[in-house]
Amino acid sequence: MNPQFDIVALATQNAYTLDYQDLLYSRVQQIPGSIQYSIKRYNKQPHWDLEDMGMLDYHYQKSAKSGCYLELHYCLSGKVYCEQKTKNCDSCQLTTVSTCLERVESVDLVSFRFLPSQVGQFIKGKKSTSLLDQVLQFKHPLPFKKSALLSDKTIEVLESILNHNYTDTRENIFINAQIQMLLLYTLDTMMGEESADTGSCKFLENEADREKIMLAREILIKHIGDPITIKELSRKAAINECYLKKGFKELFGTTVFDFYQGLRMEHAKFLLYEKGHTVTEVSLSLGYSSISHFSTAFKKHTGCKPCELLR
Repeated sequence: MNPQFDIVALATQNAYTLDYQDLLYSRVQQIPGSIQYSIKRYNKQPHWDLEDMGMLDYHYQKSAKSGCYLELHYCLSGKVYCEQKTKNCDSCQLTTVSTCLERVESVDLVSFRFLPSQVGQFIKGKKSTSLLDQVLQFKHPLPFKKSALLSDKTIEVLESILNHNYTDTRENIFINAQIQMLLLYTLDTMMGEESADTGSCKFLENEADREKIMLAREILIKHIGDPITIKELSRKAAINECYLKKGFKELFGTTVFDFYQGLRMEHAKFLLYEKGHTVTEVSLSLGYSSISHFSTAFKKHTGCKPCELLR
């Protein structure tokens, strides 16, 4: 992926050159069969005038499945960060001391690539009655690009991805979870669909109930290696089981089980491919009672056995 020039061109009327010397941070994930992403943070120069922009890029090839994928590109500008990322400075807090030499104003360029199998969970049981459904099922016959200014919700998720304090495997779990939210919010903005509409779940009009559903999602993320039942989850989130299942589907576009299982299998890929863990080690770390149960779940989600990914 090389989205930098397209998204920067959208975010400004001027032609800026992103110099490698201005690069403050870079991370790329290319795990086969997983969501591929690129995060690059540049030191913002004084003359750069950029807006917070997003772009949805739909790729379609009728003759080749490998040519079908969805890309999301984002440009965030003017955010201020502490270069040292330390909590030991009580007097700073980023914005209180403008003369601090550790303050960095940045331009963040972030890209994600989704394969058909990774967006298919959002259209289960639906017919291709809208452009959004056709795009998610990769039945829309023409490639296209859409762009828009970023919504507050999208910026909030992007900032959480860019500025979390997680490391190693916990970082991978967190980013995979946040990417789903980013996809849903971007589709809301770019495709004109209200996937977070609460019309069929009136109880979600209550902010306290929405927060309970959000809490349930956070609990699932933290229990990646310690399987939790719907009954236990509803008790921890202090919400009725029926409301939990309906509200989760309404807010996040997927069931509790599909979200949790998808999160676990994506993390399994990371542990196998990036960390070099054995199938036995991954199975145990995700709380499976047997390797065969893990292998069956992995193949159902990814289409291949764990050992085949290692090859």
